[in-house]
Amino acid sequence: MRILRTIESFYPYVTGPANQAYRISAELESRNINSPILTTYCNVDKDLPKREVYNKVHITRFKNQIQIMRYCVSLGMLMNLKDFDIVHSHSYRSFQTDIGCLVSAVNRRPFVLSTHGTLSGYKYILKNKFAHLPYKMYDMATFKNAVGRADAMVVSSKNEYAEALEFGIDKKKIHLIPAGIDIGDYESHQDKSNKVLNLLFVGRISRNRRLEPIIKALQYLNEVKLTIVGSEEKSSSLLRGGYLSELRALVDELRLRERINFAGAKYGKELESYYQAADVFVYTSLYENFGQTLLEAAAAGLPIICTPVGIAPEIVIDGETGFLVSDDPKMISERIRQLNNVSTRREFGGRIKKIVKEKFNWSNTIDQYLQVYQHLP
Repeated sequence: MRILRTIESFYPYVTGPANQAYRISAELESRNINSPILTTYCNVDKDLPKREVYNKVHITRFKNQIQIMRYCVSLGMLMNLKDFDIVHSHSYRSFQTDIGCLVSAVNRRPFVLSTHGTLSGYKYILKNKFAHLPYKMYDMATFKNAVGRADAMVVSSKNEYAEALEFGIDKKKIHLIPAGIDIGDYESHQDKSNKVLNLLFVGRISRNRRLEPIIKALQYLNEVKLTIVGSEEKSSSLLRGGYLSELRALVDELRLRERINFAGAKYGKELESYYQAADVFVYTSLYENFGQTLLEAAAAGLPIICTPVGIAPEIVIDGETGFLVSDDPKMISERIRQLNNVSTRREFGGRIKKIVKEKFNWSNTIDQYLQVYQHLP
């Protein structure tokens, strides 16, 4: 079996979809199933080699001729979509998905689409209804072709499953397969009985991540510090920039500079060390289709305080593994107080880690993908 994977942007530009695409291909290669990745130079250094191999996964990058918002036209990819049994594309409203769908249809081969929150996510991220027009115009111009022709649609959370149904996708085509994680990478052996409670946020700093409630919650607390890991990036090209500067100004206004650390983007072992050093994970995002960093925090055994987005409702059991909250800073501060006790945090952390170990390990995830691939028409 040879499964071609297409995705608009890929490593070293780190995103949730890129992480999943790579790891699925790597796990398949470990089972002797060929799964190369075709991608573009979108968001990465143009001097990177066209062809690379990461952990047995063959990566081929193609130049973009045109880019409209995040729609990157890479015509060279079209000539390289050949000799395959299945095309699996990542993200809707993508040129790479559109040509994956087209070539699959021409060759009468199955086509699989992973949505990654691209069906309706813009409705939650963009408050201005006028900004919704490019997304709706694409749907009208293409008649939602990639979605309609897909033999299988993969979503990663119950929230995203509900979005797919609302979008009009036949439930028989929808497969709920969460991302996996290696729980051993996040094991912590640090003594966390320190007097100061260390809060952690990890994610791209964008307006839909809505960090203001977390920052404002600290004004009601003592002996609590917050580390914000991530760099600024717009979730949509239509969003206004300058969000990080606004957050820094808010921190100064509330006189919290000594208690809030903007650590910047971290990856790999360095990122894992931030999870291992933290006591509680906080996340008040407006929208997530999955929420990879929620899963990472849970794998590290951190109690989670977050809004009910992505997989949060599936791993955060209120009062047992964390707390689901609104964007009310006072409510958030009260939940943080409830986790001030070390033994309580250990109990919560142990429970959430058990959930992750049972439901989100990569072996189970790849078994589910193989079930989809093997039963395609």
